[in-house]
Amino acid sequence: MNVLVIGANGQIGRQIVQKLALEKGYFVRAMIRDVHQTEALEELGGKPVIADLEKDFRYAYDEVDAVIFTAGSGGHTGPDKTITVDQEGAIKAIQFAKEKNVRRFVMISSIHAGEPNKGPNSLAHYLTAKGNADKALIESGLDYTIIRPVTLTDEPEVGKISSPEASGHTTIPRADVAAFATAVLPFKGSYKKIYELATGDQSIQHFLN
Repeated sequence: MNVLVIGANGQIGRQIVQKLALEKGYFVRAMIRDVHQTEALEELGGKPVIADLEKDFRYAYDEVDAVIFTAGSGGHTGPDKTITVDQEGAIKAIQFAKEKNVRRFVMISSIHAGEPNKGPNSLAHYLTAKGNADKALIESGLDYTIIRPVTLTDEPEVGKISSPEASGHTTIPRADVAAFATAVLPFKGSYKKIYELATGDQSIQHFLN
């Protein structure tokens, strides 16, 4: 499978690139904005493509079968940048996938996306933007999977997950989100589904089945 990872230089993105390219042997087009990040992504097994979410990046879709969108401005940026990247950038990515007939699309979103009243006021614009992007993907007709993790940490991969409601946990390592994204990518049973993720007591395969 040839995969475009949008947001490849992010903390989750780098781990996704490495898992797909070095562990699964996929061809991974790692979309980055800064040419100085090229060497680091190549070391992770990716094939960098220089493109900007705020411009026309449809050429990044050439010869790919699937997209993982893990770009984000971060929850603490201003509303303008959040709308530009997390909402409009994601919506463009969805539109370009449709144009290029790339049907498989995995979105790394956020818990409470589209429900800003459930998060702190400081994240209201972020959760609104993520919700709008998710809504566009759901309505796109693509074979989507939306992943909504709880608060992210930099802890090592645990390998055990659950829904936050079932586990009661409020955090999850970025490494486990990356592992889940790479697991669902080829799994047709995850098409047109939304998964809320937290650290739990189930293996990824058991959770999916």
